[in-house]
Amino acid sequence: MKAPADSPAVARWRADTPGCERRIHLNNAGASLVPRPVREAVDAHLDLEDKLGGYEAMEHCAGALREAAEDVSRLLGAARRNIAFTQNSTAAFAQALGVFDFAPGDVILTSRADYASNQIMYLSLARRRGVRVVRAPDLAQGGVDPDAVRGLIRQQQPKLVAVTWVPTNSGLVQDVAAVGEACRSAAVPYLVDACQAVGQIPIDVGAIGCDYLAATSRKFLRGPRGVGFLYASDRVLAAGAHPLLVDMHGADWLDPDRFELTPDARRFELWEISSALVLGVGAAARYALGVGIETARDRARALAAYARVRLAELAGVRVLDRGADLCAIVTIEPAGRPAAEIKLILRARGINTSSPVREDAVIDMDEKHAASALRISPHYYNTAAEIDAAVGTLREVLRR
Repeated sequence: MKAPADSPAVARWRADTPGCERRIHLNNAGASLVPRPVREAVDAHLDLEDKLGGYEAMEHCAGALREAAEDVSRLLGAARRNIAFTQNSTAAFAQALGVFDFAPGDVILTSRADYASNQIMYLSLARRRGVRVVRAPDLAQGGVDPDAVRGLIRQQQPKLVAVTWVPTNSGLVQDVAAVGEACRSAAVPYLVDACQAVGQIPIDVGAIGCDYLAATSRKFLRGPRGVGFLYASDRVLAAGAHPLLVDMHGADWLDPDRFELTPDARRFELWEISSALVLGVGAAARYALGVGIETARDRARALAAYARVRLAELAGVRVLDRGADLCAIVTIEPAGRPAAEIKLILRARGINTSSPVREDAVIDMDEKHAASALRISPHYYNTAAEIDAAVGTLREVLRR
């Protein structure tokens, strides 16, 4: 396979990413290197807090904080009123789950590839509230079967359908739009985990048909760690949906026994969140929109496809990715060696990867008979030369 060429834009993106000078960063599915404007936005606000004080700096930047929410909303094809900032994607996902008054026997319909934290939350609800967790079967090539979802909606009448768009441990991209169509036609609430999708896949919440979408800043969006966001649709906002526990930011306490929700998605937020990080994710959204999500997708996928071909050439290496649609995440079993050990050796040589284990994706890893995997996740600012260097180093490590 021919290596993807570097356009003049690649040099600009790398110049905006000082970390590229020090190491080969192929762990964008974990936490990307942030571009310079993101770092500057965070630093500038921390400097302002040092000068003015935390509350005072927040009030001073009220307009910029609104703009950050508007920039994030543009990533999703939504409006500012639909966006709530949270500490991370899992917190956003939990806030959406907190909307539902689950009773014994209620069904959560999900996929076999859903993220581990989400699966644990479903099982916690099963243990505490008697919820039944139903996992739709996969297509033969991998990924949830939308027709099976449609049939299970008819049979099980779920209280909620929840699907992870891109699992953490493979390059699989699930067809969330087809699942959304099934949910819309049956008027079933739909929650999407877009943690690994935002920043590397164009998102249109209207086309997906979801009621809620949870995401993070630190992965392919290239924002700071410690902040995420939740999309809530106009339909659920108008219906008065809110999480189980709302604080004084999400509602006003009007009388001793009465409160009133904020009219928008901020009812899902908590008062205490870092203004610096919110401004950072706003800067990351602007940067991503400037690059172009389609541009980011096409280049990152081309680099990942190139990596799969190069890695498959290594003796004893098994590429684990399955699915008709593969993204910028590549997972391999490194010749029977513990992936965490390989990751640390590569890191010591200036190459960042990650190493999901069985507990990160029990169903998928067991089906693939893999105890661990080495995950390589390039982004648009990476180069084919970096892929070649990583493969060459891995070849040397595995020979030893």
